[in-house]
Amino acid sequence: MPTRAVTPSAHARSAKRASLSQQYSLPESTPARGSATVTVFASPTSWIESDALAQCHQVAALDGMIHVAGMPDLHPGKGAPVGAAMASSVLYPFLVGSDIGCGIAVFPIALRRAVPEKLAARFPDLDRALDPEQDADDPAWAVVEGDIPAGHTEGLGTVGRGNHFVELARIETVFEPDHASRLGIAADDLVLVVHSGSRGLGERILRGHTAVHGAGPTPDPGSYLAMHDDAVRWGSLNRRLMAARVAHALGAEPTEPIVDLCHNLVEIRDGHYLHRKGAAPGDGRDVLIAGTRGTPSYLVAAHAGPDAGHSVAHGAGRKMSRADALRRGRAKHTVEELRRTPVGSLVVCGDRQLLFEEAPTAYKRIEQVIADLVDHDLATPVATTVPLVTYKTPTLGSTPQQDRRDNRRRQGRR
Repeated sequence: MPTRAVTPSAHARSAKRASLSQQYSLPESTPARGSATVTVFASPTSWIESDALAQCHQVAALDGMIHVAGMPDLHPGKGAPVGAAMASSVLYPFLVGSDIGCGIAVFPIALRRAVPEKLAARFPDLDRALDPEQDADDPAWAVVEGDIPAGHTEGLGTVGRGNHFVELARIETVFEPDHASRLGIAADDLVLVVHSGSRGLGERILRGHTAVHGAGPTPDPGSYLAMHDDAVRWGSLNRRLMAARVAHALGAEPTEPIVDLCHNLVEIRDGHYLHRKGAAPGDGRDVLIAGTRGTPSYLVAAHAGPDAGHSVAHGAGRKMSRADALRRGRAKHTVEELRRTPVGSLVVCGDRQLLFEEAPTAYKRIEQVIADLVDHDLATPVATTVPLVTYKTPTLGSTPQQDRRDNRRRQGRR
């Protein structure tokens, strides 16, 4: 099953928008082994690990698989590649993963002055969940309309760990002024970028499936999709709730998102199940493709066609495993260097290990990822956002002794 090399070509820019899965009749499960194709949308100079390519081919060999599209942020995941759109005639929950509904939303925010040092100290504790009863008077609840999906009240208003974050950023370069104007943004405007998922709900759904069926397909797609769609809605609601918490803490009014797309989901498209794991819907929609804490992110107009699984990259994509990033980061950086980025922004993170794991050097160059999307006519850059304050975890503080130990470790490994 060879990997098809892709050269830049013109894809149709108007693709029919996909809706939530329950709006379609379910495809018939017709397993067929050995017919799936694999396409990776990256240039020869892009950083694509062989393990990620191997995972793409392993997925392509599954019963019922039709096509696997790897994005330029492709990297190895737990059992399945991250940064891939995978079409099949049968539904595989493990191809979506445990964080169903994980996505990125962008909210305009109006502040009189944006001084990172002052604003970083005002971010709320997004590790502390909002309790519907005990925190009933919190003004952030105003963004919640109707019932909480699946009745899942655990973790409401929290960001989680890993690569999740809430970021205050500034619109820097605007490439498409007319498009940006339609979104209501311009250079120097401020936005909140929120990246988070379903905070345990998706994990519960996947665990319930794997306990019985392992990595196999679901025998009841309708039941899985109903739970899946609840998790997608929950993730979107939680991103709004976090943005509202931060806006109120910074003295601003919450706003509606101009972008809110999840990149871990499955939808029914052209009569098949289109699984996305770390791949954003790219069928005529606007997508925020996240960079790192020390680099810009890109707001793009996506226009990916069927060869790309109607998808685009969701971020820069990891270049190192967390273990490698931790080992190399401790030898190369100090905690202070990681809390103040090269672009002058501040990182709010009391988890020292997470700081190293999420260092900008652990990720691919976002510029190369965007260039690959442009070269393959999958997306058009609209604007860049540059971080001012990136929230990861509450600042727990560090002791001088801990900082000195980190400095000695770094100096000893040079």
